[in-house]
Amino acid sequence: MAEISYITSAGLKKLVEEVEYLKSVERPRISQAIAEARDKGDLSENAEYDAAKEEQGLLEAKIAQLEQTIINSRLIDESKIDYSKVQILTKVKLKNLKTNAVMTYSIVSETEANLKEGKISVKTPIAQGLVGKKVGEVAEITIPAGKMNLEVIEIGPVE
Repeated sequence: MAEISYITSAGLKKLVEEVEYLKSVERPRISQAIAEARDKGDLSENAEYDAAKEEQGLLEAKIAQLEQTIINSRLIDESKIDYSKVQILTKVKLKNLKTNAVMTYSIVSETEANLKEGKISVKTPIAQGLVGKKVGEVAEITIPAGKMNLEVIEIGPVE
C-alpha cells in the first residue's frame, strides 16, 4: 500500500507543474533524440540511441513516481494549524543546549523538504523528536553523532 503524504496547496501545485513540464517538454525532447539516433542506422551499435532510450526510461519512472505522490497526497488545511505545539507546517526556532546555537526550521512534508531553505521533512529524526513539543520544552534527539538537546524557543507559521 502506498504511503500517504501531507502537503500544502503550494507544494501540490509545484508537483503538478513539474509533471506537466516533464510530459510537455522533456518527453518530446527525448522522443526527438531517439528518432534522430534511430535515423543514424544500425541500432545494435548506436550509443546515442541506447543513451536516449535509457533517459526515456528514467524520465517515465520519474513521471510515474511523481504522479503516485500526487495521488497519495492529502492537502493540509493551513487555517486549522495549532501553533501552540510543533507539528507539520510550523516554523520552529530552536536552541541547542550544548552549543547555544540557535536555528530555525520549517517542518514540512517529504516532498517539500529543502534543507537549504530550512525546510525539513516531518519524517526526519529532528522533526520526529520535536513534534508535539511546546515553547520552553526540550527535545532529546538521537542523531548519528549521539544525542542532542534542543529547546523550543518559538513556534509560528511557515512562510
